[in-house]
Amino acid sequence: MKQKGFTLVEVMISLFIGGLILGGVMFTYLGMKLTTKDTMTIGEIQESGRLAINIMQRDIEQVGFWGTYYDDSFTAINTTVTSKVSGKDCVEGTNNGSFPDLTSSSNFRTIYAETAKSTSELNCIADVTKGTDILQLKFLQGNSQYNGITGTNSTTDNIDYFIAEQEQASFVTGKYTPTNINATIWPYSHHVYYISEQEYEVNNKKIKVPVLKRKRLVKGKMTTETIMEGVENMRFLFGLDTNSDSKVDTYKSAADITATEWENRKGILTVQLFLLIRSLELDPGLKIKNKKYILGEGETPRELSFDDNYRRTVFTTTIRLSNVGGNLWKI
Repeated sequence: MKQKGFTLVEVMISLFIGGLILGGVMFTYLGMKLTTKDTMTIGEIQESGRLAINIMQRDIEQVGFWGTYYDDSFTAINTTVTSKVSGKDCVEGTNNGSFPDLTSSSNFRTIYAETAKSTSELNCIADVTKGTDILQLKFLQGNSQYNGITGTNSTTDNIDYFIAEQEQASFVTGKYTPTNINATIWPYSHHVYYISEQEYEVNNKKIKVPVLKRKRLVKGKMTTETIMEGVENMRFLFGLDTNSDSKVDTYKSAADITATEWENRKGILTVQLFLLIRSLELDPGLKIKNKKYILGEGETPRELSFDDNYRRTVFTTTIRLSNVGGNLWKI
């Protein structure tokens, strides 16, 4: 019995149609792969920005709260300091270390910022990125560790505490039980946020990544920890009450605030935070060039320009310092 096969023309037509189908499938696959990669990169940037803001906001919001201590300053008359910092303390200007300087005529600075002019700043940082802001915060955290009425006490060795006794204050380290039943004890923190670079290995390739770092007072030493990768630049604007009407009258950058304004515990009412978040790896498919980003407007905006293939996004929020003259706030 004679069998018929495909002719050469039929084979060529079949191969052509098969090639079209395969090409369409490959084109769809590559497009989906590129879209998925873009979506993941954008998602990572969004998550990094939100987390970095949330971490810093929790600390900033605590500034100005001093438990049951109701005085406006820390002096040799109303304050005792037995805690000490071993090694390099983070300090800039007058009375701006981890603990109050009771010999100084200036008020203790609980919030302070500056723009890095070199890689070494605040006596304790050696790897800050120039042109980025540094934020210094001193505050109480958590719940009271002591209630004089119930007599409970859960303080721990090598931890710094603040004892609030209405018009008397103490900075101590380790276990402590006050005799005043009106006293409260709180864990005390000194945090310094700044931008740096860190080297990572991705797919057997070493890359340098911008990171948000933090210096933190731990057991009498300023330790260093990485908070979030991808944070490339940071800037702060401070909302000031300059005429004592309990309203924000003006916003100033760190460079424009005077020493007196830093020392005024009731003068800074809000903090505007700007973060520039960058993708960790280059995106060859990104064709936009001469990209500009503005961190804070006004008379002296920080305008940053880039000509590379990294994706970037600016995140911003305004944080209200409710504990700074909180009972005087007017809406």
